[in-house]
Amino acid sequence: MRHLIPALIAAAALAATPAAARDKSDPEAQLAKMLEGRVAGEPQKCIALSSVSSSQIIDETAIVYRIGNTLWVNRPEGGARSLDDDDILVTRTTGSQLCNIDTVELRDRSSRMYAGFVSLGDFVPYRRAKTD
Repeated sequence: MRHLIPALIAAAALAATPAAARDKSDPEAQLAKMLEGRVAGEPQKCIALSSVSSSQIIDETAIVYRIGNTLWVNRPEGGARSLDDDDILVTRTTGSQLCNIDTVELRDRSSRMYAGFVSLGDFVPYRRAKTD
């Protein structure tokens, strides 16, 4: 029985690995799936921070902000490799807008410790494609 428990734990870990790896292995595929059925618009320098209803980090790739039915994708100019979907975004700005000159601090969700920062790029709006 003592030998069976470690074997069961190891088997469970191996069985869980492919699904977890699939979810995190291809951030570009994750982003593409999120944007499926949407069309990119003209990049903007800023978005209204007060209008953002949610944000989502795509590992090492982008931050997606939701404003109404529009998804605004920001591919940071610097620090994108620090992006981890388990981090918390800490945004400090002096105005009501979040702009491509701003930085966003990343905090580890469990420890609340500093995990890095990103320098934002332009915001690209993705809206649902119009059907005729």
